[in-house]
Amino acid sequence: MPLRLALAGDTMLGRGVAERLRTDSRAPLVAPEVAEAVASADLFVLNLECCISERGERLADPHKPFFFRAPPVAAERLAELGVDAVTLANNHALDYGPVALLDTLDHLDRAGIAHVGAGADADTARAPATIAAGAGRLRVVAASDHPAGCAAGPGRPGIAYADLRGGDVPAWLLEGARPGPGADDVLVTPHWGPNMRAEPLAIVRQAAAALVAAGATLVAGHSAHVFQGVAGRVLYDLGDFVDDYAVDRDLRNDLGLLWLVTIDDHRPRRLEALPLTLDYCHTRLATGDDATWVVRRFRELCARLGTEARHEEGRCVVSLC
Repeated sequence: MPLRLALAGDTMLGRGVAERLRTDSRAPLVAPEVAEAVASADLFVLNLECCISERGERLADPHKPFFFRAPPVAAERLAELGVDAVTLANNHALDYGPVALLDTLDHLDRAGIAHVGAGADADTARAPATIAAGAGRLRVVAASDHPAGCAAGPGRPGIAYADLRGGDVPAWLLEGARPGPGADDVLVTPHWGPNMRAEPLAIVRQAAAALVAAGATLVAGHSAHVFQGVAGRVLYDLGDFVDDYAVDRDLRNDLGLLWLVTIDDHRPRRLEALPLTLDYCHTRLATGDDATWVVRRFRELCARLGTEARHEEGRCVVSLC
């Protein structure tokens, strides 16, 4: 039976978003029509680019400019939106130290949201999460290629760090990508590459190819803060979903996509990507010139990767296999 999977990229609920939630705990993160699109999927997975806690101290890193921490109610808002799983394998999971990271895991557990990519030690950080969808099951595997200093270790909380600089993918991550008993399909969701890049780096493409060769059903990356193109089973970057970020007027990180992927017979068959406008701390469907820009940009980026993207009824559509 086909699985319909919703995916969203970097979701930052700290700073301005946190202040809005503290002022009004019922403040919605997205417009009703975005929530309706999410509800059309069987499962919803996103990258949570912040910790959720009222505790902790800022990470002692003089080179780090941004620190993101959301209040506990953020987990409730995510659950109400229909989020089934989040990845915490990114460069903001430890912004307020180990205590805030462990609080994040607890708040997500209480909200009924599965989490991957960070944990109390290396084994738990690297461990996949398997979530049920009807008669099917999806294994979610996560990793981040930065920062190395936030890697979980024996008895040390942190993220599932994967060094991709040499072009190789760690054995534990390849093993997680391989289909096996207990999961019908495998989603690998890496936080990779630098910010504000419209196209994936060569080492990212190489890592993606290795994950696909290992058997991943779908690879969906993030980190650039702007969406990138699609090639086969790889969505190189999902872009941003909710934030309060300054806007680059050329790369337009205030415009994004909600990704809906249909998986059937262990293969991704169809992608529908809905254009989004990211207002300050709130996301809605894009309209007018914004929607036109997103569609044109996405089709161009896909074409550079040898993929044809169509425009159908306000959505970008790609036949994946």
